[in-house]
Amino acid sequence: MSENDASRRNFLTMAAAAPAVLALGGMAAAQDSSTAGTLPGAGKAALITGSSRGIGAATARRLAREGYAVTINYLTNHDMAAAVVQEIEAGGGRAIFRQADVADAAAVGALFDANEEAFGGVDVVVSNAGIMNVGPFAAMEDEAFDRMIATNVKGSFNVLREASRRVRDGGRVITLASSIILSKPAFTAPYAASKAAQEIFASTLAKELGGRNISVNSIAPGAVDTQLLRQHGEAALAGIPEATPLRRLGQPDDIANVIAALCASDGAWINGHNVFANGGLS
Repeated sequence: MSENDASRRNFLTMAAAAPAVLALGGMAAAQDSSTAGTLPGAGKAALITGSSRGIGAATARRLAREGYAVTINYLTNHDMAAAVVQEIEAGGGRAIFRQADVADAAAVGALFDANEEAFGGVDVVVSNAGIMNVGPFAAMEDEAFDRMIATNVKGSFNVLREASRRVRDGGRVITLASSIILSKPAFTAPYAASKAAQEIFASTLAKELGGRNISVNSIAPGAVDTQLLRQHGEAALAGIPEATPLRRLGQPDDIANVIAALCASDGAWINGHNVFANGGLS
């Protein structure tokens, strides 16, 4: 066979195979197109307590952008919770909002029931609801102390207990601690103690849920520009940006981004830890 004959035969063979190759290429392109639009949270649901504003609302919006259907929880801020839901829905996401006092175990159970009724189950639970009452030991009133412990400790316990019963295998459970447990400033002892409990809750629950591919962590924000911090006046902010290597207050989105990272598949190996998200504040 001459060189010209061999070249001609190769050309004819390639031409005959071209339709099949093009068809396979089209199938691959279609598969790439279909998977490219799949969000990491598609088909999953997240429940975030205290999510009508601040870190909770930022987390709800962020997870909704990742494709999660989101249950917004509030205690008194009905209109703000409704606004978060409207914003998520306007962006093409799915969300509901429900009132519940996390200190009430029955109310927390009903909150999880509402999530399941709307979305079929839950894959991410973020225990974010909290109260920050500060002041010297000598001046702390029983009512202020009791309410903070009821929300921050008992409330978080109620949420994490329900999460341990209901989060689907492969899910995420996150509770909000605080970087204040590092610096331990004066006048913050009860609040700091309530936040230190979150680290213990997360590390022990991670062990209890072993074998179900569920990661449980606490996140310890630094000073974040929220109503929780600003309620104590501008004096509470004095010197904080200058004391932070990044020279600014944290923003709710900074913490929401860390939560989203832990919820992602790449965050699965972080488990049972307290993650400090504070811009380097120590």
